[in-house]
Amino acid sequence: MANDRPDRLEALSSACCQDWPYQQDVCLTCAMCASTCPVAGVDDFDPRKMVRMVSLGLADQLVQSRWPWICTMCGKCEEICPMGIDIADITRHIRSLREGKDVPGILYKGLAAALKTGNNLSLPKEDFIFILEDVAEEVAEEPGFGGFSVPIDKKGARVLTTIHNKLVNTHTEDLKPWWKIFHAAKEDWTVASDNWEGTSWGYFTGDDEAMKIMAGRIVENMRRLEVDTLLWPE
Repeated sequence: MANDRPDRLEALSSACCQDWPYQQDVCLTCAMCASTCPVAGVDDFDPRKMVRMVSLGLADQLVQSRWPWICTMCGKCEEICPMGIDIADITRHIRSLREGKDVPGILYKGLAAALKTGNNLSLPKEDFIFILEDVAEEVAEEPGFGGFSVPIDKKGARVLTTIHNKLVNTHTEDLKPWWKIFHAAKEDWTVASDNWEGTSWGYFTGDDEAMKIMAGRIVENMRRLEVDTLLWPE
């Protein structure tokens, strides 16, 4: 992960708003973004105010605030903005300026674990495979799915699917609908046993280098398994 965030923050504090490539200087303060934001009002969060603060050279205050971490980066604000301002991207850039150790919640630890082990849970490979096969056995016991098994590291499959970490942690039942659809459609699919994490922790922490590493691992899985189609459910 990047270790130059203090230098970047110092440069940001003395820079003009045109150094931000997100068109924030054309904001009309119309509040269309705030009207569609699902978290507007939480701790007084207002995407319009955040955009204006960047325009006014107050981004360093945002970096130290909770606001960028309240935003879900869902992008509804961007869709409705009449000036086409990339508000979610502004949020993500602000997040990137926070020191990793000061990133709130589990994001920093999750990212560190994902980079080190291939998944944010630090789940060993053998445990991951055990969970998948255990759920597959449950599917096979249901009418119409006799003989079902989960294809792990199947070379030459048509589709590679990543897995959200919660699906092998607290929501294993949510694996079944995907697999049943694959089975009914007679799809040729597979799951990688390494670097299977489908959540881009680098994206949510604003760490571009980490995001590239995790995305690169998925690409490498596709090459290794000779798969030409990726299903990347977040």
